[in-house]
Amino acid sequence: TGDYVWLDHKTGREFDVPVGAVVKLCDSGQIQVLDDEGQEHWIFPQNATNIKPMHPTSIHGVQDMIRLGDLNEAGILRNLLIRYNEHVIYTYTGSILVAVNPYQLLPIYTADHIRLYTNKKIGEMPPHIFAIADNCYFNMQRNNKDQCCIISGESGAGKTESTKLILQFLAAISGQHSWIEQQVLEATPILEAFGNAKTIRNDNSSRFGKYIDIHFNKRGAIEGAKIEQYLLEKSRVCRQAPDERNYHVFYCMLKGMAPEMKAKLGLGLATDYSYLTMGNCTECDGRNDLREYSSILSAMKVLMFTETEIWEISKLLAAILHMGNLRFEARTYDNLDACVVVRSPDLVTAASLMEVEPKDVMVCLTTRTLITRGESVTTPLSMNQGLDVRDAFVKGIYGRLFVWIVDKINAAIYRPPSCESSLIRRSMGLLDIFGFENFFVNSFEQLCINFANENLQQFFVRHVFKLEQKEYNLEDISWQHIEFTDNQDALDMIANKPMNIISLIDEESKFPKGTDATMLYKLNSQHKLNCNYIPPKNSYETQFGIQHFAGVVHYESRGFLEKNRDSLHTDIIQLVHSSRNKFIKQIFQADVAMGVETRKRSPTLSSQFKRSLEMLMRTLSVCQPFFIRCIKPNELKKPMVSVAEQLEAEMLGLSINEKKERRTKTKISCVFTINSPNGARPFKKIAFIKGKRYKRFFHLEEVVFELYRNLTHLAKLQWKPFFSY
Repeated sequence: TGDYVWLDHKTGREFDVPVGAVVKLCDSGQIQVLDDEGQEHWIFPQNATNIKPMHPTSIHGVQDMIRLGDLNEAGILRNLLIRYNEHVIYTYTGSILVAVNPYQLLPIYTADHIRLYTNKKIGEMPPHIFAIADNCYFNMQRNNKDQCCIISGESGAGKTESTKLILQFLAAISGQHSWIEQQVLEATPILEAFGNAKTIRNDNSSRFGKYIDIHFNKRGAIEGAKIEQYLLEKSRVCRQAPDERNYHVFYCMLKGMAPEMKAKLGLGLATDYSYLTMGNCTECDGRNDLREYSSILSAMKVLMFTETEIWEISKLLAAILHMGNLRFEARTYDNLDACVVVRSPDLVTAASLMEVEPKDVMVCLTTRTLITRGESVTTPLSMNQGLDVRDAFVKGIYGRLFVWIVDKINAAIYRPPSCESSLIRRSMGLLDIFGFENFFVNSFEQLCINFANENLQQFFVRHVFKLEQKEYNLEDISWQHIEFTDNQDALDMIANKPMNIISLIDEESKFPKGTDATMLYKLNSQHKLNCNYIPPKNSYETQFGIQHFAGVVHYESRGFLEKNRDSLHTDIIQLVHSSRNKFIKQIFQADVAMGVETRKRSPTLSSQFKRSLEMLMRTLSVCQPFFIRCIKPNELKKPMVSVAEQLEAEMLGLSINEKKERRTKTKISCVFTINSPNGARPFKKIAFIKGKRYKRFFHLEEVVFELYRNLTHLAKLQWKPFFSY
């Protein structure tokens, strides 16, 4: 009675692992247990194998999960649940930090906490994101090597907040409190306003990926930064799912802008605009759009946005809202489907803000001009085609505006290295990128996002598993091969080998007569025998599936080519070219400068994204990486509510279980204690860091030579970090 056990009680849930339980009664071979979820169970002699003793380390939880005696999913899951229920959100798995989103502000990020975690080795203090940031920073200083911190997890797991906390820590410890540090910090509210939105899963969901490369001088002070952005979700500007919002900036502008300024832009309430009400959600609990607008303006001034630029940005945002309210009516001309734009105040205002003629907007949205054998031919558009052209134009405006804003921020915070400083400048990169996605309907965007996650998973696997096993072989350490998910085959199929999925999509996108159906046919023909590809069940289905590292995802092929082409028709470009507004012409400058034939050959969205991703992976490969795995404990966004099945699903997706398994055969290296010959207290790591009692090293070597050969090597692995001091 009172012993803790593992109860293997099948519940039929998708992720079914043993749960912890305490023995309440033993009577005549029958055992009554109370599990962690408060359920009572009777264990009879015939099913006694359903319970197993629990290792003492699993009873109350540990700070570092490599010290767990129960090396399985159940042990990890229970450890995280115990700590989370005690309001402890951070746990280590070796040098990897697991962060469980508390969905509330905790008093653990103060200036005092920053001081506590400064210049400490991992393990000297309780797990904390500041410990990772501190080790990242001091490794850069001590080893003169660039660092990176890869923050991963599902939407709503806390990646963006983790990024902000690391930036806060770095700004505090770099010691300068300079204007450039303030500018780097103030980039966040601007990026969040234009790139984040409320979704079902997350009230402040990043709808783009970013890599923030922070540059330090030889004294360790921040001297600049550069931001790379990836794959903004432009479709959100025109369409939102139920209970979701458009980008924050629209609601903030309508709540916070002065009435006289709103009048000049013809703006009203958020409920007045089609683009802001598709999700039937214009408010977001926990966000103050009025106050946020003030923060956005303040940050823009710090980042050197001029009043004129801020006003021009506002004009384009307002024009987008008015464009979304345009009404189309179907017509028939010469037995062809056609449409007209109903003349309205929204049309006049949108045209005025873009400084073009209303009639030119109407013509541009209802007809298409084709050049055939040197002659210009104009054909009418159906109502659905007209709506698509309008939405494509609006997405083009917002996407280019976002790129311009990121470039403007970089112009303020980036300091090109001089010839002298380039030799001593070091950097620390923070990667905050979308997590693995698998929705009811998955499209081209999800394929790109999951492709990025496959690359990051391969980087993680290579660093944590492949390189370490290679080191074991070099050290002649006896070890048992550990099974882990190596997704190289999936990556080869998606992007690496000839006739890969992305190249086939690109190829079909460049054919004038290419369709989603012909693209799907080619994918099936090329990859139907690949174990990572799931073809449609019949000729009528339009979905194909891919076996990703985190599970199977089925993609809806309809719309793939249009999204991949990501092009605006010549009529739209001509409309922009005719504008008297210098700002809109500036953000479309590259498009206006290209000729028609050049635009046809311009890179597709997937090829651009693939190239950006390759550059990112090259950057990461030359850095010393740290990993933060963020976990969302529940789908309700409720503070301190944990759902075991939710945690288990996310752990599998983040390979936390595999990282734990890596330590199975090397556990002795983690618990090896250092004792003096006469049995005195074990030495503390800090004693070696400060160079004290160094002679004891040699006694340790004398002892370990008496042990098995592989134990010696394991001890050496444990000691390696200290020799750098």
